[in-house]
Amino acid sequence: MPPVALSLGARTYDLHTRVLVMGILNRTPDSFYDRGDHWDWDRFLARAERLVADGADLLDVGGVKAGPGPEVTEAEELDRVVPAVEALRARFDVPVSVDTWRAAVAEAAYAAGAVAGNDISGFADPRYLDVAAAAGATVVATHIRLAPRVPDPEPHYDDVVAEVEAFLLERAARARAAGLTPDRVVLDAGLDLGKTWQQSLTLLRASDRLAGHGHALLLSASNKTFLGRLLDLEVGERAWATHAAHALGVALGCRILRAHDVRGARRVADTVSAVLEAA
Repeated sequence: MPPVALSLGARTYDLHTRVLVMGILNRTPDSFYDRGDHWDWDRFLARAERLVADGADLLDVGGVKAGPGPEVTEAEELDRVVPAVEALRARFDVPVSVDTWRAAVAEAAYAAGAVAGNDISGFADPRYLDVAAAAGATVVATHIRLAPRVPDPEPHYDDVVAEVEAFLLERAARARAAGLTPDRVVLDAGLDLGKTWQQSLTLLRASDRLAGHGHALLLSASNKTFLGRLLDLEVGERAWATHAAHALGVALGCRILRAHDVRGARRVADTVSAVLEAA
């Protein structure tokens, strides 16, 4: 794997062997994982404090879940996300990313102190990259077959790895054309987003191929459906499967782990990083 740098705001990280852990913070009442358990403001802040204490390198705040559900307007998403970003920046010396596919929400979050935009739509909003470039922000280019919140129960690919790779490289080129340097463009294969569980496993095994293009590779596998289908596990039973996926992903070149269990992800990341450094 070639040396990879990542910039988040004024911070730059050498990710040749180092792995960053991105703590998931849901500002939604209907998340697939916590079912709104941290919707209450005080519980949300307590959750953030716990993630930082457990070793999160950055915090990812989302106001709309990726899957189908009741409509969330732009105004509602702004009300959920912007105060959260402001509160996190005031309390913690940790970079904050915003999990949104709307350029207007990303722009407001950047003004509130966020330094990255995690976009699962693959930059479907035509203003998304221009807004990020103007703010000096980092972006995550994620593969998705259709669109967020749109069911995709039977996705077909002739070659899932080649097609996802081509999509991500095209999005990375689009980001560079908008003025973002390679250290501010992250790639994410989008496991479970328009993929069967078998296709997600294939993409996880191909992480080394996707990590070889000069951009940090993010792994979003935490408690996901493909692990549940593989091992017949409910959402609350997927912790060990998640740790195994993280370990494999890091060994194959993933350098950002987006995780619910930050403490566990931190231990996996540090262990595999130590092995890589020793090698």
